[in-house]
Amino acid sequence: MIGYEWSFDPFVITPLALSGALYTSGVARLWARAGIGQSVKLWQAVCFAGGWLSLLAALVTPLHEMGEHLFTAHMIEHEMLMAVAAPLLALSRPIGAFLFALPKSWRHALSRRAADQWIAMPWRWLTRPLNATVLHGIAIWVWHVPPLFDSTVTNETMHRLQHISFLVTALFFWWAMFRRARADYGIGAFHVAATMVHTSILGALIALSPRLLYGLQTRDAPAFGLTPLEDQQLGGLIMWVPAGAIYAVIALVLAWLWIGTRSSRPPSYAK
Repeated sequence: MIGYEWSFDPFVITPLALSGALYTSGVARLWARAGIGQSVKLWQAVCFAGGWLSLLAALVTPLHEMGEHLFTAHMIEHEMLMAVAAPLLALSRPIGAFLFALPKSWRHALSRRAADQWIAMPWRWLTRPLNATVLHGIAIWVWHVPPLFDSTVTNETMHRLQHISFLVTALFFWWAMFRRARADYGIGAFHVAATMVHTSILGALIALSPRLLYGLQTRDAPAFGLTPLEDQQLGGLIMWVPAGAIYAVIALVLAWLWIGTRSSRPPSYAK
């Protein structure tokens, strides 16, 4: 039986520790000045903590090492990055807290630089709902091409690139869905629903495939009491049903908020 331990890869631990320390310091300073729950709401702090802990669970706990041997565990890891951690971090809107953790001169300098066109223009482009949806979708489908996916098992650099592309495009995607005014949440609902559909199709294709697609990733499945094909089918099912349900719930919530905003507007009468 294969044994699993926590993973303390500096490539992962360093940004996790830095982001956690910066956010905690920034929130502490803001709450010391304005009061607890001001500037950064309590629910935003809870969202950040949930997203940060989800990253820890996916990338540091034994789940990460297990994902190198079991396709199903690898798929759970990916869904935790894209469908749990990323939306929670986007909802928390942590940039302000990060900035407030820095010295005042650094904070002001970075705030001024953010308005520069070479930063502002790419940021606006990447956080447009259609662009973010397409980029995130490309990352998901490309990395599930069997030879590319299997390469992450034997090549650590490819594995890191896969996780980075999943998490970064997911952060842009969810930021684009949540950052708009509530009156525009209908746009977010549409794009989240579209993402649910295409990822569910991909999950179904993997789960229902009659032949083995990911030979390297599933080769250790017998150690877990599964055949390689059963491991592949279960992993596809994870993407198809539980992950699809998360997207469906978020799409419905966004649609409900959008409908509520529209129904609360005062009626306009033609003269």
